[in-house]
Amino acid sequence: MEFMLQLLFTMAVLFVVSRIGSVAVSRFGLPGLIGEIVMGVIIANVTIGDWSLFSFLDITIPGPGQEMSEGSHVYTVIKVFSELGVIFLLFTVGLETNVKDLLGSGRAAMLAAVLGVVLPFVAGLAIIMATDGNMNHALFMGAAMVATSVGITARIIKDMRLIDTREARIIIAAAVIDDVLGMIVLAIVKGVAGSGEISITDIITITLQAVVFVSGIIFVCKFIVPRIYNFFQRRHDAAVNAGKVPYSANKLVFAIIVCLIMAAFAEFIGLAAIIGSFLAGMLFAEHAWEWGLEQKMESITTFFISFFFLNVGFQVDIHAMTDVTIIIITLVIIAVALVTKFVGCGFGAKMGDKNLDKDGRNIIGVGMMPRGEVGIIVASIGLSSGAMSSELYAVVVLMSVATTIIAPPILSKLFRKKYKEEYTILGEDRI
Repeated sequence: MEFMLQLLFTMAVLFVVSRIGSVAVSRFGLPGLIGEIVMGVIIANVTIGDWSLFSFLDITIPGPGQEMSEGSHVYTVIKVFSELGVIFLLFTVGLETNVKDLLGSGRAAMLAAVLGVVLPFVAGLAIIMATDGNMNHALFMGAAMVATSVGITARIIKDMRLIDTREARIIIAAAVIDDVLGMIVLAIVKGVAGSGEISITDIITITLQAVVFVSGIIFVCKFIVPRIYNFFQRRHDAAVNAGKVPYSANKLVFAIIVCLIMAAFAEFIGLAAIIGSFLAGMLFAEHAWEWGLEQKMESITTFFISFFFLNVGFQVDIHAMTDVTIIIITLVIIAVALVTKFVGCGFGAKMGDKNLDKDGRNIIGVGMMPRGEVGIIVASIGLSSGAMSSELYAVVVLMSVATTIIAPPILSKLFRKKYKEEYTILGEDRI
């Protein structure tokens, strides 16, 4: 009884604190996840004498081989909620990933995405191999550098009412392709780290698994799902025409079941659970708006994902950031993360669309910079699997936050520069 009371009190306090952090930073035009992460860092690191919020809330992060206490059990529940949160988050991203748009996105978006994956991955891998020498650390750093946050990028463009511009369409399509490629990279990295050695056979096997899984879902989305939808629509129409009350299944429950099953299946075959949930979202993307899945999932995701971003902050040891070497690596990683996306995506878009001018190329390069929650998710998987150190984890979190903060105002300025006559940005639209 006492444990349940403490658990419920802790969860309630954490959720309230996360929402306060989210609302506070949102007032400055920044994604709410930054505020939630900051709150997690404060809770885990701020102490006044012998008192801390961690001890007040009875949260204990257990170390290797450490005996479980009530505080450890509380943290276990938080961790489970955070993992469910990230599964549901990638599911909602999948709901916004229409396969038709993905397949018909054009050469510019495809080349922007490919170069926007290759350059950051190689750069991140090279930096960590040169400074750390640990291949697992380097692989996960490269995978974290690959990420582009579809949600953040889309939010910026929608807030500016520029979603119909050519650059916006290329950015959104490239970000979606980038996410799919990033999932494949993550699958390869996770598999290699799990095997403990780099084997060409393992890499080929994992790559084939990831490609077959993704390709299979795309095939189902394109050819099977429309037939299933048409079948149930015909049954519905027949019932109405016959004067009967048509049976209406709870589509949200069905979608969540599919999400969890596919996440479990992805884990079973050696991929990350988020790959399965992302692809599950793609299955429902065609009719997500019609069925109200995006709106219904938003509340569920908001609750669970708050614990994920708080937990991200819990893992950041600010004392480790006093090391001069770590500070230098962080600054280098942030700079390289910005430059490689800007150059790779901008140059790739220009290769695919020769009519794209310099301003358009710059807009696409900057629009692909934010790593947001996706980079943090990759780092969390690396940390929990033991394939990434806590110091490098903190570096990735700071890199993800920094790119998310830096890109929006630059993107806004570039859009206003190019479309100053076509679009008037009102005060309430500024980010």
